[in-house]
Order: sequence, then structure tokens, then C-alpha cells
Amino acid sequence: MNATALIAEDEPLLAQALQAELALAWPELVVRVVGDGEAAVAQALALRPDVLLLDIRMPGQSGLEAAAELAEEWPDDQPFPALVFVTAYDAYAVQAFEAQAVDYLLKPVQPERLRLTVQRVQALLAQRRPATGPLDATLEQLRCLMSQTSSPAARLQVIPASVGNSIRMVQLSEVVAFEAADKYVRVLLAQGEVLIRTPLKELMPQLDPAVFWQVHRGTVVRAEAIESVTRNEAGRMSLRLRARPESFAVSRLYADRFRAM
Repeated sequence: MNATALIAEDEPLLAQALQAELALAWPELVVRVVGDGEAAVAQALALRPDVLLLDIRMPGQSGLEAAAELAEEWPDDQPFPALVFVTAYDAYAVQAFEAQAVDYLLKPVQPERLRLTVQRVQALLAQRRPATGPLDATLEQLRCLMSQTSSPAARLQVIPASVGNSIRMVQLSEVVAFEAADKYVRVLLAQGEVLIRTPLKELMPQLDPAVFWQVHRGTVVRAEAIESVTRNEAGRMSLRLRARPESFAVSRLYADRFRAM
């Protein structure tokens, strides 16, 4: 089977070894290699590979985060690539991958296990062509994986934020949303906002997921503050909060939250 693949691996020796083993297990496969998650997203959108092999832990954007961004940006009329995660996670995390039927490879990659992965991917590609199919299954897998592999952390109660020459202690009960913005995160309140430097992905494990819902890779909102959710002609969702004037995009990854009961 002729197909294309993109490997995202920040360790060059491991990337070379994986590429060499793939050449033996799947000689017809055309492989490109990038060294980080951001490059994986850009190249995948440009090249539309059939297979993505993503290292879980990379500097900057992780493999899971790259896959989530691609799921959001991927054209509706194109089949999403078969996902294979390369991981050094412990047995608990591996169980999460198995439960979601997303294939994975443990480092260092073993030739026998890689051949099994190749067989699974080939079977998947043979089943889906030429139909494009929806992203629903991939989105559900990514939602579950991102929740199961996140590290637990103490719940946040107060947010120290710099305001001029002083530190404002913002009670979490005042916050209606968090929004990533360049090197900062906007902490949106019913009245006004403050900026903090803690990345959103570090804040997320400290928030109660029943209270704060992630609705986009860069946006988390207080569930009880949501006033309405609308869908445009292209099928994309956005929401409004009772206390804020702006609207917030809802990504495909989290749109399932707003299906009518």
C-alpha cells in the first residue's frame, strides 16, 4: 500500500531509528520527519499525510496538543490521518491509549511491535478509502486521552496577578474565563480582566473540570456563566458569557459538550 507519513520526534537519533525501522516494515511508505509539535501541525496541514507518528513529550507543543490542534484545523472534506503516539509513559498511561483504540509505540521502538502497528494502520486506511468520514471518533479519542494523561494537581483557589506595581489576589470564584494570549493568559472577570504568565496547560489541572470547561485549545470558561451557544452556516460554534461582551469560539474537539439533551 502506497501511503505517506509524518514523524514528529524531538530526539534526532530516535527519529532516525524509527524512520529506518519503518522503511523495513513498510517499504512503500513515504516518510517526512519534523522535530516539534508546531512543525508537525504546519507540515501535516500542508502535506495531508495518511499517518501521523507523534511523540507525546516534545518541547513546546506535545503530541496530544498537536493532534488536538490538527483535529480542529483539518478540512471537513479530507480523511484525518491515522494517529500513532510514541510514548515513554508508564503502564497506567498506556492503558489509556489502549482503551481509546489509538495505537501507540513504546520507546525504544521494537521492530515486532512496529510491524503490528503497520498492520493496524494499513487495515484502517484500507477501510476508510475512498470515503472521508467524520472526525467524531478521533475527537472522542483525543478528548479522553487528554483527560486521562493529565497529571493531578491541587485545586486553585486564588490567583496572584500583577497589576501595575502591586499584586492583586483574584478569587477563583470571580473568574468567568481564561483565554491564552501570546505569552500571557487573560483572566476574565465579570468586571475587567488581569494578565498572568502561567500557561493555560499548567492551569488546567488545577481547575475543577465540572466548573471550568475547556471549549477551545486556548479558552476555558466557567460553565454556569455560559449564556448561549450558536452555530454559523459553516457549522462552527461560538458562545457568549452573561458577564462579557465578546464571543468565544468553540472548537470541534469540545463541541460535543453542547449537543442538545
